[in-house]
Amino acid sequence: MSPEADLRNDKSITLSDSNLLSTRTIHLNRGSPEEKRQEILDYFHKTFSLYETIFECLNSDDAFYARANPLRHPLIFYYGHTAVFFINKLNVAKLIDKRLDETLESTLAIGVDEMSWDDLNENSYNWPTPATVKAYRDKTRVVVDHFIRTCDLSVPINQDDPLWIIMMGIEHERIHLETTAVLIRELPIKLLKPHRIWSKICKESSSAPTNQLLPVNGGKLTLGKGHDNQHFGWDNEYGTFPTTVETFKASKYLVSNEEYLGFVQDNGYGREKYWSSEGWKWVQYKEAQTPIYWVKENGEYNYRTMLEIIPMPWDWPVDINYLEAKAFCNWKSEKTGKTIRLPTEAEWYKLRELEPTDQPTWDHAPGNINLEHEMSSCPINRHEFAEGFFDIIGNVWQWTETAIDGFEGFSVHPIYDDFSTPTFDGKHNIFKGGCWISTGNYALKDSRYAFRRHFSNTQVCAMLKLRNSPRPR
Repeated sequence: MSPEADLRNDKSITLSDSNLLSTRTIHLNRGSPEEKRQEILDYFHKTFSLYETIFECLNSDDAFYARANPLRHPLIFYYGHTAVFFINKLNVAKLIDKRLDETLESTLAIGVDEMSWDDLNENSYNWPTPATVKAYRDKTRVVVDHFIRTCDLSVPINQDDPLWIIMMGIEHERIHLETTAVLIRELPIKLLKPHRIWSKICKESSSAPTNQLLPVNGGKLTLGKGHDNQHFGWDNEYGTFPTTVETFKASKYLVSNEEYLGFVQDNGYGREKYWSSEGWKWVQYKEAQTPIYWVKENGEYNYRTMLEIIPMPWDWPVDINYLEAKAFCNWKSEKTGKTIRLPTEAEWYKLRELEPTDQPTWDHAPGNINLEHEMSSCPINRHEFAEGFFDIIGNVWQWTETAIDGFEGFSVHPIYDDFSTPTFDGKHNIFKGGCWISTGNYALKDSRYAFRRHFSNTQVCAMLKLRNSPRPR
């Protein structure tokens, strides 16, 4: 039977909308080989199909070429990039010896990390048509489906096994599901249309609750995980980093749009004293006066979701980059007379200890994460965790003060040797906790991701920390 016939005839693969949204990261160290093969096959098809649905939000082929962000490629790149990744990595690993389209596999391979505003890449590109990319994606689906069905497989699956490369491609595509949501959110509304999945945003909003600081116990902990971990991981997650965290206080809620409004109304964007030198350069370059997704019309603030503009949900978390978050904390410190800052990665993990479960073992997500609620943020007082805290995970990502680096024992994966190391430059800060659209590895406790500090991710906001001890190194 041909690979195409295998795919057509497999009745176990169901791709309804609800089925696409219901996923858990795969356990790689338990079950029979054939059970594991089927799990990974299902996970691949769900991921591949879900990713394609988000591009259905574009209302024309022209929208694929609009530059949502001048520091990013147009969406046509991302539409094909994740499929190209599968074929390129399988070839690099010498697990297949075929190319589907060498031009696409070059053009759509590189250029993901957002550039600095003073390092713009103005190269012109000969982008393919959406139809060409969709045809390529269809061919890739067949190749990967056949590979999963026929490759050698033993359990546990480790980093040297063929299906590790497939898991790498799947989790890479889930990263770009979120990247694409960010870029679509930055496109003009006129280029978008409602969607049966992605338009189902939260309809609840009210005034924001008053925030307060609650205690978090410190103690010793060791960051990092071993190579015997049961889930797929990226290279920067492995290794060890023993440390001690002093007792501190953290905000009960994430910072809401309403709480952040005080900074805006106090001319926070116009007062250099609150900003780092990098942050002030960014403010001047962007001529920023408010968070990127605040839309002022007729003297009133509205709010841009991925696909529409709605009245400002004041009790939803604010979407800001690290530079804005740090300036806000400096402003808050001045107003309160306390030392307010962002957490370190280690401090965030002490807070995370209050939630004992992780994505693969959830019966239901404890927060607004893993696409288990609406397709947007929601009020900051909806999802309560232990000790009176809300949104320890989910809703929006949380910036930290920690610039990403490798743990002791770090080594690159030979098939993706530049996943992390380009970010070990002191210019990429870690963010934690996941957001409403974070799935797969993104939703795991052990995941470690970082962006440039000026990146206005659609779901990033500040969680405040108070410490009376010295500032973090």
